[in-house]
Parts: sequence; C-alpha cells; structure tokens
Amino acid sequence: MNRLPQAAWTKRKDLAALVAALGPDNARYVGGAVRDTLLGKDIHDIDLATPLLPHAVIDRCKEAGIRTVPTGIDHGTVTAILKGGPVEITTLRHDVSTDGRRATVAFATEWQEDAARRDFTINALYAHPETLEISDYFGGLADLDVRHVRFIGDPHERIREDHLRILRYFRFQARFGDEPNAEAVAACQELAHTLKGLSRERVAMELLGIFSLPDPRGAVALMAQLGVLAVILPEAREREQAVFVALVAHEAATGTPGDPVRRLAALLPPIPSVAEAVSARLRLSRAQRARLVCAAERRDTDAGAPRALAYAEGVEGARDRLLIAGQTTRELDGWEVPELPLKGGEIVQRGVSAGPDVARILRAVEARWIAEQFPPRERVMQLLDEELAAR
Repeated sequence: MNRLPQAAWTKRKDLAALVAALGPDNARYVGGAVRDTLLGKDIHDIDLATPLLPHAVIDRCKEAGIRTVPTGIDHGTVTAILKGGPVEITTLRHDVSTDGRRATVAFATEWQEDAARRDFTINALYAHPETLEISDYFGGLADLDVRHVRFIGDPHERIREDHLRILRYFRFQARFGDEPNAEAVAACQELAHTLKGLSRERVAMELLGIFSLPDPRGAVALMAQLGVLAVILPEAREREQAVFVALVAHEAATGTPGDPVRRLAALLPPIPSVAEAVSARLRLSRAQRARLVCAAERRDTDAGAPRALAYAEGVEGARDRLLIAGQTTRELDGWEVPELPLKGGEIVQRGVSAGPDVARILRAVEARWIAEQFPPRERVMQLLDEELAAR
C-alpha cells in the first residue's frame, strides 16, 4: 500500500483541526503537496479536495471557529485561513463543457471523477489526511518514479479542454520530466495554434512560470522545435534563443538566481520598440515593461562602467543588461545608487543666474562625478569650481 511519507506539514495541528471539522473521510490532500512531498521537495501550498459542497464547507469551518474566504466559490473553492497558512478546499468536480479557454463544471461525488478532469497523472494523486494512504487512479506514482510527465487520457482531448495545458506541459516537463512523452509532444505541436485564443495574461503567467524554473533551457528549446514558441513569442528567433541559453548558463555559473523577466528580455532582440510591443501584448506590469525596455537598450559599452550604468538605469536594470551580456555584476553587490551632493541653488549662490546655465553646469559636474566613480562632496565642489572657472 502506498502512503505519503510523514512531513512537517502533515503534522500541523491547524490542519488536523480543519480535517476534523470537515470529517476525515470528506477530505483528501491533492496535487502539488502530495507530488512534491513524494519527491522530497519543500511544500508551499496545500490543497484539499472534498465531496462536500462549498456552503457545507463554510458551515463546518464556521462551527469549528475556522475563518473561510469564498475565493472561487462558483467553481467550488473555499480558502480556509489557518495559522500555518491558507488552505484551498475544492469540491469534487467534473467538466460539463469546455471551449479551450474556460470550463463549465458540475460538482461530483467520486474521487476518480475529480481526478479524471485533471491534466497530468502526477497531479492526480490524493492522500487521506489521517492514514496518508495514496489514491492513484491513472498511474501517477509510476510516472513520478521515472520522471514521466503524461497527460491523463488522450493529450489532444486534454488540450482541447484547456489550451493553456500546452504551456503547463512544458513547465512540468522542465520541473519533473526526463524524456518527453511522445504523445504529449505530438499533441502540443498539432494544437500549438490554439494558444492564440487564450488571454494574454494567462499566457504571460505560464511563460514567466517556465522562466522562473532553475533550468528552463530544455523546455524552451523543445517549445521552439515544436513551433509553440513561435506562436506565443515570435520575436524569439534563433539568435535570441542562443542569448537566452547563454544567460541561463551564466546565471548558474555565477550563482545568480534566475529571474523570469530578465530571461524574457534575453529572448527578445535589443530593440526597445519590440520590448514595448511584447509588454503590451502580454499585459505585463509597468515595472516589468520598464525592465524589458531597459534591457532592450543594452549596448557593448555597458560592461565598462557598471556603476555608471546602475546610476542611469537603476541597479536592477544594470544587472539585467550586464548578465545578458555575460558580464560580472560584482561591482554592484551591496552598492547603493548615490545622490549627487550638489543642488542647483548652490550654483545660483555662486553667481550664476537661474536658468539654462545652471542646468548645463549641473550636468557637466554630474558627468565628471560619474566618470570619477562618485567621489565625495569635497571633490564635487572642486569640480564645480573648475566648471565655473572654465565658464
């Protein structure tokens, strides 16, 4: 009999209280918490499945003094707010109809019926909260043992239900997979065009999720080979893919944590207007858009003066540009961007009329201050004296 190994999270008292409120036979741990515990990975999110209807879940939690939030009640999800962290509780479901973008669901009563609507076998593992016995309806345990990412049932059917599962396949393949599943690969290739119908936010979320993984190079290469990358990111041509591969290798070699926005920037040509267009298309945040545009403005001279670059673009932007170029960022470690210790009013006090001349002198002093690697105020005042004398 397969059982979930004891882990710190399985011994949480607040979880035990939640299970008691629902009834042990009305709850099963499911999905990532089960899968990752079996792999010995850290657990961040805990999900429970239950045959109880959402309002019954809320009522039982209320009776036990457990606060809930109806985070997705129309689709059967209620979040229990526990001391050790929130837990999502979702009523068993089956799909009534799907169009590749959204599904109409009905509540179910059988665990296997709920498992059948999930995407991959390794995500359809359920564990009893008290006995920790695992229910595996589609061979997920065997697939997990050999690091095989496999759709439940027909991959074409699963993808037609939700086109985003194409990108989810590559994300899970990068995280857990060994050799790609031939049927899954064929389905992703054949149905790649369906990704065009998805909301840009959903595509961006999955894409950045792939780029957040420790080493997404294999997944991205496979996406390019199958024509998936060309559908969602046509700007990522062979040259850009080579830059991306080099960046991930450089991050690993220098012990730099991988950053999804930086990696996305590496897959784009160094053309600011392209970065703007991609940011708009993927509905990225203003901060993400600013980073992509900054990275697209990279130039060969960046490596010569990392701190000057950071002064102009910010430390984060400078790191992005240097790392994409395969350069070191050691000069920026622990360094904070300084403020020029000179104000325009001080120049006016030295006899210069307020106006364009003050701005020109201030810019000249600032340029020399940057070139001299940000010396203290005493030197700045000497530079001011020299500029005023020259004027």
